[in-house]
Parts: sequence; C-alpha cells; structure tokens
Amino acid sequence: VRVWDAQTGEQVKMAGMRHSSPVLFVTISPDGKHIASGGWDKVIRIWNAGTGNPVHTLEGHTDRVKCGAYSPDGTRLVSGSYKELRLWDTRSWRMIGKPMTGHTHYVNSVAFSPDGSLIVSASSDWTIRLWNGFTGEASGEPLAGHEGWVLCIAFSPDGTLVASGSRDRTIRIWDVRTRSTVSESLRGHTDTIRSVAFSPDGRFIYSCSDDKTI
Repeated sequence: VRVWDAQTGEQVKMAGMRHSSPVLFVTISPDGKHIASGGWDKVIRIWNAGTGNPVHTLEGHTDRVKCGAYSPDGTRLVSGSYKELRLWDTRSWRMIGKPMTGHTHYVNSVAFSPDGSLIVSASSDWTIRLWNGFTGEASGEPLAGHEGWVLCIAFSPDGTLVASGSRDRTIRIWDVRTRSTVSESLRGHTDTIRSVAFSPDGRFIYSCSDDKTI
C-alpha cells in the first residue's frame, strides 16, 4: 500500500505497508486516521494513516478479501470475500454478529449508505444484496437482473438509489425502497464495467470499463 500527496503527486515516505500477496482493496477511515487494506492473503490489515505503522490485523475470512468499506461514522468496517461478508467494530476490532452469508460467489464490491443504516454488496453470483448496517442481518430479497458478474456498486448521496455495474456491460439503477430498477439499463460500454460512482450532487453517474473508456 502506498500513500501519495494529493497536491504534488509525490509519494509520502512512511513505514512499509505490505501484505504477503496481492492487495485488492484499500479504504481510508472517515477521520483520516486509519487505512484498511485486504487481498489474497485472506486478512484485513489496519494501518496508522500518519506513519504507516500496523495497528491491527483482522482474521477470519477463508478466501481472498476483495473489498471493504468504512461506515460514514467510522465505527464499522465491512469486508467481502468468497460467499460472505463480515462486519467489524473498529473500536474493539471484533466481528459484529456472524458472517453475512447469502451470496453464492465472490463479493466484489461493498458500500455503506450515507446514513450508515444499510450495506449493499455486489457479487459474481449476478445479484446485489442489502444488509442492516449495524447488525449485518440480510435486508429483503436479493436484487436480480444483471446477466453477468456484478463488479461494482455505489449509493447515491441521498441514499435512495444504488448504481451497479456488471460484466454484462450494463449499469442498472435501483430504488432502495422498492428494490426495483428506476429506468432501462444504461448501455454504451462494450466490455466489462469495473467501477461506478455518483457525482456529489447525485445528478450524474460515472463509470469505467475494460473497453478503455470512462
């Protein structure tokens, strides 16, 4: 894991933040004090964001950890792996409840709603699932409609919509309340969609793809 100065682009010199195998995700706590990273070594490592020194190692996943996200208030961290998610208390670094199961393939992307009450996950089982953001319990039936791996997910700034991107080359927009899509699938990419993001005002969705376009 490397840290860069956002103004100059220079690498910030600090302790070596290394995993024993490829790193698949990195996320920064809302207060900027901690960095969480995970990857093929099946663990989540917590680092001091100012020094790069290790703070804690979260263990329990039995496969590569592909994604993670902090809650907006920084008190929880969710991580996704093969067929499961785990919710962690960032004050005690203990897991909250039991592993969150339901997906039947890798969990590729996770996100908290802006108020922290929900977690959304995207999986290679072609579905999206919603979970209680405080307990990790499943919230309703999975959202189905993509015809390929769902690789990325994002909440709108007001928490009412979720955007998902898939290997089927489409983006879908879901209404969190009704659990249904709000429009036709967004088409235009000619290859797998890897990431989606809402603009801060919620008016636009940005996407990037293996077709080399944004």
